[in-house]
Amino acid sequence: MRLNRKSDTPKASGLGINRRQFLKRSGAATGGLAAAGFMGAPMMRRAEAEGKTTPVLDSPIEVKRTICSHCSVGCGVYAEVQEGIWTKQEPAFDHPFNHGAHCAKGASLRQHGHSTKRLKYPMKLVGGEWQRLSWEDAIEEIGGKVLELTEQHGPDSIYWLGSAKFNNEQAYLMRKFAALAGTNNTDHQARICHSTTVAGVANTWGYGAMTNSLNDIQNSKSIMFIGSNPAEAHPVAMQHILLAKEKNNANIIVVDPRFTRTAAKANSYVRIRPGSDVAFIWGLLWHIFENGWEDQEYIDQRVYAMDEVREEVANFPPEVVENITGVPEDQMRDTARRISENRPGCVVWCMGGTQHTTGNNNTRAYCILELALGNIGKSGGGANIFRGHDNVQGATDLGLMSHSLPGYYGLAEGAWRHWARVWDLDYDWLESRFDPAEYTDGKPMFSSGITVSRWIDGVLEEEEAISQRTRLKAMFYWGHAVNSQTRGPEMRQAMKQLEMMVIVDPYPTVAGVMHDRQDGVYLLPAATQFETYGSVTATNRALQWRDRVIEPLFEAKPDHEIMYLLARKLGFGDELVKNYEMNGTEPLIEDITREFNAGMWTVGYTGQSPERLKLHQQNWHTFNFNTTLAEGGPADGDYYGLPWPCWGTAEMGHPGTPLLYDTSKRVSEGGLTFRARFGIERNGENLLADGSYSLDSEIEDGYPEFTAQMLKDLGWWDDLTDAEKTEAEGKNWKTDLSGGIQRVAIAHECAPFGNAKARCNVWTFPDPIPKHREPLYTSRRDLVANYPTWDDVTSHYRLPTLYKSIQENDVTGKYPTILTSGRLVEYEGGGEETRSMSWLAELQQEMFVEINPALANDLGIAEGDMVWVEGAEGGRVRVKALVTNRVAREVVFMPFHFGGMFQGENLHDRYPEGTAPYVLGEAANTATTYGYDSVTQMQETKCTLCRIEKAS
Repeated sequence: MRLNRKSDTPKASGLGINRRQFLKRSGAATGGLAAAGFMGAPMMRRAEAEGKTTPVLDSPIEVKRTICSHCSVGCGVYAEVQEGIWTKQEPAFDHPFNHGAHCAKGASLRQHGHSTKRLKYPMKLVGGEWQRLSWEDAIEEIGGKVLELTEQHGPDSIYWLGSAKFNNEQAYLMRKFAALAGTNNTDHQARICHSTTVAGVANTWGYGAMTNSLNDIQNSKSIMFIGSNPAEAHPVAMQHILLAKEKNNANIIVVDPRFTRTAAKANSYVRIRPGSDVAFIWGLLWHIFENGWEDQEYIDQRVYAMDEVREEVANFPPEVVENITGVPEDQMRDTARRISENRPGCVVWCMGGTQHTTGNNNTRAYCILELALGNIGKSGGGANIFRGHDNVQGATDLGLMSHSLPGYYGLAEGAWRHWARVWDLDYDWLESRFDPAEYTDGKPMFSSGITVSRWIDGVLEEEEAISQRTRLKAMFYWGHAVNSQTRGPEMRQAMKQLEMMVIVDPYPTVAGVMHDRQDGVYLLPAATQFETYGSVTATNRALQWRDRVIEPLFEAKPDHEIMYLLARKLGFGDELVKNYEMNGTEPLIEDITREFNAGMWTVGYTGQSPERLKLHQQNWHTFNFNTTLAEGGPADGDYYGLPWPCWGTAEMGHPGTPLLYDTSKRVSEGGLTFRARFGIERNGENLLADGSYSLDSEIEDGYPEFTAQMLKDLGWWDDLTDAEKTEAEGKNWKTDLSGGIQRVAIAHECAPFGNAKARCNVWTFPDPIPKHREPLYTSRRDLVANYPTWDDVTSHYRLPTLYKSIQENDVTGKYPTILTSGRLVEYEGGGEETRSMSWLAELQQEMFVEINPALANDLGIAEGDMVWVEGAEGGRVRVKALVTNRVAREVVFMPFHFGGMFQGENLHDRYPEGTAPYVLGEAANTATTYGYDSVTQMQETKCTLCRIEKAS
């Protein structure tokens, strides 16, 4: 949003005054940590000192188009390169998402291209000292150890931990790599940020992703943020949010334990007790049902089991809700009224809602609220899930998870046979790569692997309790911040027990220094995403193409090349790249894109060919800032980034689906129904839509997913070509590799996946209707009897999982204060990259804990004091006290971006020389505790207990 005022001053040409002109005229300057890097940037006036001037290249300028590599908003960036050096960047004013906006992190991207903090060459730890290696020796040694461990302990003894920082092609290749290595022990950051969203949302209406888009929020009349703070976590998204407030007078409601920067922009702020989300949502629905504010026609046509929700909600009258959440009745009713009277409205959530033992219950409750109000499938409505890392959505879609193959196909035999066909590999050979034995969870090939949230227990748990042959013996941390995970002291113990650790990253990361080992640790320098190219999926399901800005610095290699080098050493290199052209040892990115295009029919990753994505990238300016629809130009009629599902083949030309489940459009033009994923009836009750269908559908009612037989029954079989008939025979819409079944269904304006009701009852989950359950470490012992956690589970994702045996122990006497965590605008994730950027380090130099003034006074703590925060399992961090009313008296808050300190110990000297970040600090998760979601093994970071004392 840009505010202009009338002036007699002549206007500058073009778009008006730019940042460079503004800073030049204002004489802005900076100092401290940032001075050396920032004053040399081309946006600043040239510095002069003692007769010396900063050298400026006058060589030709190449302009590259890329996408910010921090959060998932997907901001466009123009990068200027001279003689192979990244000399300047500008936010893209013509980009349909950011429209010329940048946050602090985005503005710092160029420092990736010349950072001296980068890992420069392969290294290994020998006797506590880092030694340089050649790539050949590194691959030989690491690969040799993997082969040795696989021979001794089986393929499941190696964990291949991937990254949300991969582009789509690398994420896909990593999952394929793990499959060919014979294991499902692979995962990435989605597990610990939005896995409960994916599971909860997908099991409600079919797809586990953001339903609308950031741009579409401009059309909202109410926006409720719960566990989401975009002003810091997704700053550029705020322009869309504030446009809604400006244009529509949208009511903004922030529900959070902490008064955030987003709350400062809200019409209403609601302080909630951490861990009480379901009770809060049921409290809203109590008022909605009581006043008849629900959309009953929508519910009758498109929703299953809302009557069962009514029964549960009846148990949460205002006095009960206030007792659990701390929110009084008048504020609950006011919030319910605001979202009911201002429709369409959306709900936005992030990790404040997902990172709980009850995370899947929370996300389903949010969905049910929106279904009750009739907000799903409406412009301005939706479940707007803001993802974290730049490609955490894409890496999830591409299957970099322990429980599925690419495209959410799962791990059943049919899924493996489908992908064996796509990979052109013999299924029997693929099966032979896996451990053939059967364990508690079944055969490893067909059972979910250990999750990233639990790799610690995969190392430390008794072997007889693990549903695989042995414990984990080696870990690959590939683009991962271990300090973003809970239970820091046990993590160090697990690291010491491993036989080998391999860190693959542009930076050494906290994993490289916190392990307390003397040997058996390798560091491999990966290129950043600006030193490779490919596609990346934004939070709204849109795919964007990145150019390669510069060649890899130092001895860094792109991730997909490193994967091939390892695969070649491990004996399956030819199989991994069978369908790809090779440039030396680097697989061609476009061929990887085409391969997943050929297989991912379930979520419509089939229509976004490299050619179409590049066409969109070169024509940012043609896409409408509100609708994201191209208006003229070569992509006319496409939605920007072809948001999935983009049905059929690229030749079919589907425009993408900007709003999921929007029946007001034709399916061929981006419309959609709810997915018929859960059958056609249950207990005699219809699960298909009743009188609701997409515009111009030839089936004017609910219908199941399309199969070859259904086409025959409808008389549409002969719409297929002869070649399509041959491929489609006996197949369905997600296994027909010709795309013919999808093409014909859409030709008749039907959704290939059927037309069903969204369901409120997920009968396959521990709580079919979401229930409020107290956190494992709850400060409200009086509520445990009525709202207990689950019983302990013998095996879930191959490991025992504890619930009741932890909750039944009352630790509130020693640990009385609730501890929660969250983001800062200056840093991203575990912070290793961003704390290594001088421009950002200048802005936020110390780790801290926020303490309410009353609690600080009770503890004798003053602003700026150093304090110990000790978690309920004994992990301790030494941090600075920030005394503030942002948090309630019974709650403290810590950001989770810091590392390089461990329980008071400074780890600076353990980094390879010159690579330690500018800013070090204790990791908040050293003090966080055990607790995992009952469906996805999401870690609980938003609600545990602690004690605070002044440090001596």
